Amino acid sequence: METATPTAAVPRHGRRRANGALEGEVLAALQRAEGPLTPREVQGRLAGELTYSTVVTILSRLLGKEVLTRTPRGRAYAYAPVTDEAGLAARRMCKILDGLPDREVVLARFVAELPAADEELLRALLTSAFPAPRQPLL
Repeated sequence: METATPTAAVPRHGRRRANGALEGEVLAALQRAEGPLTPREVQGRLAGELTYSTVVTILSRLLGKEVLTRTPRGRAYAYAPVTDEAGLAARRMCKILDGLPDREVVLARFVAELPAADEELLRALLTSAFPAPRQPLL
């Protein structure tokens, strides 16, 4: 027996989206906006590719993940990202670390896997954020 595939998960050209792709599309539309958007405005920016109820569901999920804020606007809510793309990536990395028992091992492996240029950049960022304390004068 053939199972029905939800229309929200299948774009009009027939290929299934990857997990998280819908959330990514909605989030990208919100990040490009000048300010908070209602679900109807988000739907319009996605060229009507998703149904209104699908957009509302995605916005609710992103709100639950604390990726968005919402404020009342008329009879609807308007949604905005809490931070930019780099900030969201940093939050995801921190959340992953928070869920692991040995942060030191994970961070050491992360640094070991970085290309040399990224490792140097990370060192420079850490040095500028946490300069060495000055030695007291004798």
